[in-house]
Amino acid sequence: MKVKCDQDGIKRAVEIINRGGIIVYPTDTVYGIGCDPYNGEAVKKIYDIKSRNISKSLPVLTYSINTAKKIVFLDEFTEKIVEKFWPGPLTIVSKLIDEDLKKTLSLNDKIAIRVPKHDCILKILKECKFLVGTSANISGHPSFTNPDECFRSIENYDIFVDGGTITSKAESTIIEIENEKIKIIREGSLSKEDILEV
Repeated sequence: MKVKCDQDGIKRAVEIINRGGIIVYPTDTVYGIGCDPYNGEAVKKIYDIKSRNISKSLPVLTYSINTAKKIVFLDEFTEKIVEKFWPGPLTIVSKLIDEDLKKTLSLNDKIAIRVPKHDCILKILKECKFLVGTSANISGHPSFTNPDECFRSIENYDIFVDGGTITSKAESTIIEIENEKIKIIREGSLSKEDILEV
């Protein structure tokens, strides 16, 4: 099922997430595919759809810094950085403090998390708080910014939320911060120089 990113489409998407379904959705960087991260069965489906190796952990999207702090620990230095770049194309690898997510996402003590800068997905996240936030593509293949190409290429999800073509330079930049030192795990839309300007 394909829906527009309007009030009705968002309502349907949230209902499907709450029922353990899989949604494809727009972000500020690429089209993503996700589910309720607390639903282990739905998480397994994401791995199957993407043909993703189970050893590769899945990131999570959330609505705000405050909701992020319900599942991760952000020290003062890290919080200063996310205050500048969230919502936006910056993913932070942080200490996970939610034991339930450790089980459903098969994680140890860290998780990748971000707040995307896209009105549509933020409206969905406002309702469901957290969503698996991985790109809607087969692992190893390019990500999609065009909804029609994405719609034709991905299968076995429950609802596709069409937010139009995404104008983005790249995927999000992933960083990890230890002792106020920034380690770039994947350089994307933001460069290390951009981040160090904080």
